[in-house]
Amino acid sequence: MDDTRAARPVPRTHRRPVLTFLGAAGTVTGSRFLVESDACRLLVDAGLYQGPSALRRLNWEPSEVPASELAAVVVSHAHLDHCGYLPRLVKEGFSGRVLCTPETAELVEIVLRDSAHLQEEDARFANASGFSRHRPALPLYDVDDVERTLRLIAPVGFGEEVEAGPGARVVLRPAGHILGSSTVHLDVDGATVVLSGDLGRPTHPLLNPPPPPTAASTAVIESTYGDRLHPAPTADVLAAAVRRTVGRGGSVLIPAFAVDRTELVLLQIHQLMESGAVPRVPVFVDSPMALATLRVYRAAIHAGSAELRPAAAKLLTAVDSLRVREVRDAEGSMRLNRPGTSCIIISASGMATGGRVIHHLKHQLPQRRNCVVLTGYQAVGTRGRQLLDGAPQVKIHGRYVPVRAEIVDDATFSVHADADELVAWLGSASEPPQVAYVVHGEADASHALAQRIHRDLGITAVVPRRGERVRLD
Repeated sequence: MDDTRAARPVPRTHRRPVLTFLGAAGTVTGSRFLVESDACRLLVDAGLYQGPSALRRLNWEPSEVPASELAAVVVSHAHLDHCGYLPRLVKEGFSGRVLCTPETAELVEIVLRDSAHLQEEDARFANASGFSRHRPALPLYDVDDVERTLRLIAPVGFGEEVEAGPGARVVLRPAGHILGSSTVHLDVDGATVVLSGDLGRPTHPLLNPPPPPTAASTAVIESTYGDRLHPAPTADVLAAAVRRTVGRGGSVLIPAFAVDRTELVLLQIHQLMESGAVPRVPVFVDSPMALATLRVYRAAIHAGSAELRPAAAKLLTAVDSLRVREVRDAEGSMRLNRPGTSCIIISASGMATGGRVIHHLKHQLPQRRNCVVLTGYQAVGTRGRQLLDGAPQVKIHGRYVPVRAEIVDDATFSVHADADELVAWLGSASEPPQVAYVVHGEADASHALAQRIHRDLGITAVVPRRGERVRLD
């Protein structure tokens, strides 16, 4: 069960380093892990809660630690549930360094500016429409907060050891999840902990697999797919959905994460069209953030990033041959609500929690000829999860919209390690940790992974509660 009760302020009554689970404990989103000693307090990840309103309300609670007391925030990667709370921390007084890889720094800039813009837009829409319970509705943070946040970012190269605060050293290593994603190794007064962040898969088409974890006495490991295995890679699900939809004169709407997922979806569509598995129809990318992200990936290829597989350049060049129609303005996006011909529309966000895809869903879900293809993990309480679970209607902008369109789940796009891959990664450490804390998963997934880690690796594995504090000895 998600623990959404207000966490108490974290006291400073310890001698040895302490780890406190401020987020992503009992739920998938809101990653925040406090590591502290007598001389230093730092945060690993500062993510937004997404999903049910009870979780989203936690974004508005004052930080359990005064933001001004944090020496640094280490960001594992640029997804919103790992970096989206940063501007709120700055709004509350944080002025330390934000440590992350250079690629994560570029993507965080894109993600946070988009997040602030969407929150401001949503607040304006709520006030104009009158469907918000708050008078007036306010954004969690604004673009000015984001700009102040970006000035605090201090990029750190992979393998480079840097001081995060007095007595605290940090080293980032590739996680293979998205470009720039990292696992985090901390040494705080001699206590060592490795945090997986979001761990990628060995089969990512563009990124190299993550190396084994560094030796540490404590591990913190994600469990998004901790109770299941990914299906074998196949393009059959998407191909069949496109053929059915085009055959009945409809459009295919693909809610996709702007960072990394859009690139992978475009790659598969290119391969399907080249092979003749699906008809050639117009392909629209209606996400300025996804288009900006694509530029970052291309720049990394041009720079010869060691994160990328040798075939990455060839694959993204192939995507260019799709002649994707880029939608950059609101007017073009609105025209896609009634495209007039069968097409494929890729738009953010991936769990249908916000962004332009919401407007497309409002117009396309009531039509039986259309299809919505879900391409990633759908957290409990999100519109994507409601659609996945067969909801007959979903609430959008204060009104219920009937779901008549075909809903398809394509699980082959996931870039999260599954249960076997998570256990294999943890088991590949040169020295096993004394304890593994299993986080960033729904309760069933986290407990299933903890049981496997204990059974298969002989490591003490615990699913922590939100607000729980443990010693790092």
